[in-house]
Amino acid sequence: MKIRSLPLLLLPALLWLAPPATAASLARAGQTCHLPGMEEGLRCLTVAVPSSYAAPGGAQIKLHVTIAPAFRETPKADPLFVLAGGPGEGGSDLLPLLDRVFSRVRATRDIVLIDQRGTGLSGKLDCPSKPNEEIMSEEQAEADLMDCIARLNKPLGDYTTANAVQDIERVRTTLKLGPINLWGGSYGTRLGQAYLRAFPANVRAAVLDGVAAPDQVIPAGGKDAQAALDALFTQCAADQACHGAYPNLRQEFAALLEKVGHGNLELDVADPRTAQQRKLKMTNTRFLGTVHSILYNPVTSRSLPFLLHSAYTGRWEPFVTRSNAMSDFSTDTSIATVMHLAVVCAEDVPRLTPELANEDAKGSFMSTGLLKDRARMCEAMKVPAARWSPPTRIDAPVLMFSGGLDPVTPPRRAQAAAKDMSHVQHFVVANAGHGISTLGCAPRLIREFLDQPTRTLNGACLKDIPTASFQIGPAGPQP
Repeated sequence: MKIRSLPLLLLPALLWLAPPATAASLARAGQTCHLPGMEEGLRCLTVAVPSSYAAPGGAQIKLHVTIAPAFRETPKADPLFVLAGGPGEGGSDLLPLLDRVFSRVRATRDIVLIDQRGTGLSGKLDCPSKPNEEIMSEEQAEADLMDCIARLNKPLGDYTTANAVQDIERVRTTLKLGPINLWGGSYGTRLGQAYLRAFPANVRAAVLDGVAAPDQVIPAGGKDAQAALDALFTQCAADQACHGAYPNLRQEFAALLEKVGHGNLELDVADPRTAQQRKLKMTNTRFLGTVHSILYNPVTSRSLPFLLHSAYTGRWEPFVTRSNAMSDFSTDTSIATVMHLAVVCAEDVPRLTPELANEDAKGSFMSTGLLKDRARMCEAMKVPAARWSPPTRIDAPVLMFSGGLDPVTPPRRAQAAAKDMSHVQHFVVANAGHGISTLGCAPRLIREFLDQPTRTLNGACLKDIPTASFQIGPAGPQP
């Protein structure tokens, strides 16, 4: 899954048309550092920012900033700032993207990754999972989280998108940079749009992948999730092998929803980690959360029919294994839970009216009960509601990517955001999910766009991205 005067608006237009200048690389900024998962040495620095910009003389937060210097000794003067998703993901969590997405950009530009306050190496606000998490009931898991929140001694109201915007600007000025470029993914698109609006003169161009609309309420994603699930079921029905293996997929899923929805379903299964027989709790939250997470990736989503059918027939081990792979026991999970709640509880939940909640959950497998659970968590967070303002115009060139099967930020969200942008190019990959930048020719398009932001791109190559095959049995996807 999940937020000016005319002279300021005119100034960036002149910057777009001017040829990029060159400057000394950021290769000497900070100190050499070796971060997990990276073989090469990067540059790291710490930037102190006020915990509250309303009281700049008070407590401070230390932001971790990672710099991947350009391969060229004299790079272009406008580096690329990478804004992570979540909310709750840190920039250092995205280091694998340096090779997968940004290697072409890095040929001529420095890459700057900020661990947003409360994430990654910037004082991560999290509640670590316990070894007995799988045997907890819904009530026990919620009580455990509430207890963790109560024990945190942090001004949680300071962990907002608005303050993160000011943090980005503080990093920019600390590095003595002129206008920068932005890449934001998922929630990072909300943060990027907020920075574009707050500092229009300081952004040359922006790439937004999995775009959140300014008026989007993150927890209210039932309709988008159901649309992605319906599309998957339809594609399975149209696929001869998938339909042959799972001819009653919709009915089986409905039966699972009813079974899990009655309460905490106790499973007697072989633990996927130890192979020992044990009793596990399949809570409603865990079941729905796993299904929703699987839908994010079009490759893993092709395993969902197999997982659902196996669970329906009483063999829950494959589903539990997938669920565990998304838990805090997995290195793939990097979301700072409390920081996520700090943002969502201040910026989204106050706009989640009962009418919106009921309408969003109508006809969706994502029930209103999940939204009520979120509301109770927000009561424990005790963060003040953030003021929401109608979006102002964005005049910097913007490149957008959307996945047609995205369960949280589908193309309609990007289309809504584009209404308030003057220069936007939007590409939709029909059979892709949440996140396009790693796929096919997308890295090349990002480089071409950043080199010439006002030039019209030819995105026909995105149609060559293949559709993954459905998993038909335990052996994996069909050939």
